[in-house]
Amino acid sequence: MTATAAAGTMALEVEQVINQYIAAWNETDPATRHELISRAWADDGRYLDPLMSGEGHDGIDAMIGAVQTQFPGYCFRRVGELDAHHDRVRFTWELGPEVGVALAGGVDFGVIVDGRLQSITGFLDFAPGANGH
Repeated sequence: MTATAAAGTMALEVEQVINQYIAAWNETDPATRHELISRAWADDGRYLDPLMSGEGHDGIDAMIGAVQTQFPGYCFRRVGELDAHHDRVRFTWELGPEVGVALAGGVDFGVIVDGRLQSITGFLDFAPGANGH
């Protein structure tokens, strides 16, 4: 495999992992959400942002469920392109209604190991009740 082909394969794998990650945030069926988390996250994966954290599949699932309870009917969407190199990825996201102005948004930085997220560190650009610290 050439370096260009390897880079293209890596980019596709990163895209798939992040798509599963976003899909998990939007999935309201607990069993399907847990399956998406299992595919996207390493068993000992960790999520951290200024407002919340979760560890392992169950902790991440509980965290996502709490956000869905707080913001029913809202969905996460990736904004723009992924930026990835080595085992690192960065992307911008928004939370809002299907149509209309976003309620929150920020940038997530992730580490991918063996095709699954090892960690995500989120930074909020704007959110209700958050000052980013």
